[in-house]
Amino acid sequence: MRKFSARRATVKAATIAFASTVLVGPLFAAAPAFADEVPPAQLAADQLPPELVQAIARDLNMTAAEYLDRSARAQQLRDYAHGLRTERPEEFAGAWLGQDGKPIVAVTSLDAEREVIADGYQTRLAPVSAQNLEIALGQVNSWVAELPMDLSQAINSVAIDFLNSQLVLSVANTPAGHLLNLPTLIANIKVMLSPGSGGPVERRPMGGDTYISAPTSLADSSLQSVDVCSFGFNAVDAGDNALNISAGHCNPNLGKGNEQADVYLPDVRNLASSPQVGTFVNSQLGGRSSLDYSVIRLNETAVRSGMDQPSVRGSNGTTLTVTGVADPITGAPVCKSGQSSTFTCGFVVADRVETQLYTAEGESKTVRGFASSACTLGGDSGGAIVTGTLALGITSGSNAADAPNCNEANSALAQYGGTATLGIPIRAILSDIDAHSGGGLGSGIQVRSRPNLG
Repeated sequence: MRKFSARRATVKAATIAFASTVLVGPLFAAAPAFADEVPPAQLAADQLPPELVQAIARDLNMTAAEYLDRSARAQQLRDYAHGLRTERPEEFAGAWLGQDGKPIVAVTSLDAEREVIADGYQTRLAPVSAQNLEIALGQVNSWVAELPMDLSQAINSVAIDFLNSQLVLSVANTPAGHLLNLPTLIANIKVMLSPGSGGPVERRPMGGDTYISAPTSLADSSLQSVDVCSFGFNAVDAGDNALNISAGHCNPNLGKGNEQADVYLPDVRNLASSPQVGTFVNSQLGGRSSLDYSVIRLNETAVRSGMDQPSVRGSNGTTLTVTGVADPITGAPVCKSGQSSTFTCGFVVADRVETQLYTAEGESKTVRGFASSACTLGGDSGGAIVTGTLALGITSGSNAADAPNCNEANSALAQYGGTATLGIPIRAILSDIDAHSGGGLGSGIQVRSRPNLG
């Protein structure tokens, strides 16, 4: 999120710093895996926007066909790993794509290793199961929640490193960070210190585009600033309501009254005349779901403008058609769309990360998501993250939010492992919205993945 004035941000996102060579273990508890589903079709390589193809080559050193192929293999690995974990919960220890794109499955017993090899996968023996590391992760988060705020703010994130069977705490390299007394009841904790035009252009609003919002009407003379974020995925529920999924911390009225706030397409020449395109109707930050998301109910102006279509925008106005949904798998290639940095790409480096966000009132919120190495800048919050042409999640925060551009962010953060983005898994968001809809708005919600012909 970015603001047009210096007023304090509604949410202060903790810096996210991850070492892509360390965080290699996925967890499959964050959202249900649908192993019996037919995998969604993806676009062909020659159907991708040229600007996205350029970002894939620049950031991933891949061709478009290699990117799509690795994305598909990641989802196949997800299905296999989900089945193995269900069958052998005490022996499953993680799964990921290696740097060469080959799937690897970690287990804790020789018997499970033989089964995985017989199924055609590379395998690795690990001393601790995924289940036990999850328990340790819960213990650490309980400890963090009980710390005084000046100390808990020094902990940027907690993640699981299955390669070395340990938890990784990213701790700010500050005096407060140095004072932390890590809990002795949890073994195997590692601490990382981190720093405090080509293609057709569719001139209509869509995912990745800028929106602004404010706690009151834009015509309010006492208004001090407006919040700037990015639209995520267009969606529709069982009641045929046109919706958009963005970040929860983008709602300026989060935690106030009915939490509703209007959303506008910015008119940079006269903000007060910006057309309203929707309203926040559901926003979550931490709490029951440990997610950071919002649901924007789109009005007729937005629908007539084309926000009932399955598209997100990248560089120079070019668009990508979303064809389905996916789950984060470590090693899977991803690209994100956002109003500040447009298309940037990277890899999933950890598919379960938990970090603390702080409200303007100083209240700590635990947020769960996945980490990628894609560069994300201030204002990209809420934007769409895809793997192949499948919806993967929306952007929550990053360690490069204050950088002017991705080139400077990559240079400044290289010594700390590079840029890192916290994404919120789309399947978990959809499940939470549906589960708490009460059969009303949001019930049966789905990301749009087929063109709406009207």
